[in-house]
Amino acid sequence: MHCYKLTIAYEGTHYSGWQVQPNASSVQQHIQEALAVILKTDKIGIIGSGRTDAGVHARAQIAHFQSEEQLNLHRILVSLNGLLPHDIRIMQVELASSNFHSQYSAIGKEYHYHLYLNRVMNPFQRLYSWHLLRKINVDLLKQASRLFIGTHDFTSFANEAHAGTAAHDPVRTLYRLDTIEVEGGLRLEFEGDGFLYKMVRNIVGTLVDVASNKKTLEEIDRIFAAKDRRLAGMAAPPQGLFLVRVDYPDDHLIYG
Repeated sequence: MHCYKLTIAYEGTHYSGWQVQPNASSVQQHIQEALAVILKTDKIGIIGSGRTDAGVHARAQIAHFQSEEQLNLHRILVSLNGLLPHDIRIMQVELASSNFHSQYSAIGKEYHYHLYLNRVMNPFQRLYSWHLLRKINVDLLKQASRLFIGTHDFTSFANEAHAGTAAHDPVRTLYRLDTIEVEGGLRLEFEGDGFLYKMVRNIVGTLVDVASNKKTLEEIDRIFAAKDRRLAGMAAPPQGLFLVRVDYPDDHLIYG
């Protein structure tokens, strides 16, 4: 059995998210259907590094699938992109080691969140950022960001905190949370060993609350300690979020 790693970019506006769902269009579903046509099989499953929600985008989502046949990587790449919608693209197909797993082999991820701060929304940014009309104190946002870096129990910043991976181990390490000033607003860069469900969006919502004086810096430690999602800020809207990178050990590829 051969294992194949896919690097996938998608514009998430028109999808219910990564994961297959009944009566909704998902990125995973479209790729599985295209692969089934190419491999001439009734059904094939692909597994992603994690789910992204409706409206969330990805520059480099990772998924894998298995096939008894050794496939021509270039031909699979061209064929998949020929069948997929234009807002989903396979950027790379690689042969991976037999024990590679896109979710369980991952050792880190990077997400970016985009805030648009100008009063008038640039129409070309409306599907890719959160337009904030309230006044934001950038220095205060940067101070608040530093409080999230390090190893913490992120229960208060996770939806479904009592289900799935969050229920077993809600502790994650955030290596960096950088605030980058860009034209029209800010890009928040999150890099960590893993992320709980909606953790990035919930942290962004809390940071915006602090930066707009709805919450204080001192409240952040109390929110962590309470382990109660209701105390953190609202989830930032999905369209500002991008999955940028998934990291794996160097030895998982047989060849590129």
